[in-house]
Amino acid sequence: MCYILTFLGSNVITNADSEFRSIKYTASRNSLSSFDLESGTKVRTLTVMEPPVKKPDSVVRLYDEKAQLYKFVMKDKGPLQSLEAIENALAKLGLSKNEIRVYTYLARTGMLKASEISEVISLHRTETYRILRDLEKMGLVSSVFEKPLKFVATPFEKTLDILIDSKRLRLQLLERKKRDLVSLWISLPKAEVELSKKEVFQILEGEEQINRKAEEILEKSKSEVCVFASDSDIAHFYHAGLLDKLERIEKKDFSVRLLANDSPKSKFFIKELKLNGVRSSAACPSDLSSFIIVDQEQLLFLINKNGQPREDIEKKREKLGALWTNYEAFIKALSALFSELWNS
Repeated sequence: MCYILTFLGSNVITNADSEFRSIKYTASRNSLSSFDLESGTKVRTLTVMEPPVKKPDSVVRLYDEKAQLYKFVMKDKGPLQSLEAIENALAKLGLSKNEIRVYTYLARTGMLKASEISEVISLHRTETYRILRDLEKMGLVSSVFEKPLKFVATPFEKTLDILIDSKRLRLQLLERKKRDLVSLWISLPKAEVELSKKEVFQILEGEEQINRKAEEILEKSKSEVCVFASDSDIAHFYHAGLLDKLERIEKKDFSVRLLANDSPKSKFFIKELKLNGVRSSAACPSDLSSFIIVDQEQLLFLINKNGQPREDIEKKREKLGALWTNYEAFIKALSALFSELWNS
């Protein structure tokens, strides 16, 4: 006996609240059972209903920097999750926690008095009024000339433009101040010191500091770069743009080698890389920390959090540490380890 599967694309059972796939089939003796005249085989037809599919435009993909994963937010079913993502973005653009609370409530509600806002979000009326005035100075809130005084929020899209432009302006001012400060520093009298190469260590904390140092040493590379990216760090390397940086360095005819664990996660991130020197090795220990060696002169070694559950690592991602050094013996030892793993 054989079965013929018939998919009914035109009569799909849709259920917007269902997140599970379901299969419905019928087996009627009179209507669905027949014989294939050529083979003489009894045929039974199973009618399979296609599962409902969520519309792509109802899903928003957001990158979680702490977890180093993309999260999918259902616009119609996850208001709290959506609001959390928006609040995190506003915090990175420079707003304080209470400023975010006041703005988001006002923007979602409409025209309100300061007392009405303070009562709902449980914030002192004086503090609420001060925050509203601060937001007004930024251009994120406007006063309505009524008695009693009311406030209305600037549309969210416009608010993002204002905050981004403000941050861009601050960066430009800092760049200009940097040039002035460097000029002043150069003008200061200094004692003549004979420079000699010293073997030094530098401890770095936080993703931002580590990324900056990694970019700095890669930018100064002259001939050779060796990178071991562990399973726990390869996603971080990818989203920080370090893997793209390796591609650009190799185009200068430098020797670039990237080594990773032989795992589905590592293969997922390296499969699209346009690098000649890429390998995933089963010989790499799963608990080996990531490191970058540049020109056999500089080493950036990420400090591994052995024994910690994965969720703890994600929560403390901003407190990650790394060691930078030009200590020759340490660099030679890790270079030998890298070569051994690469060849095996």
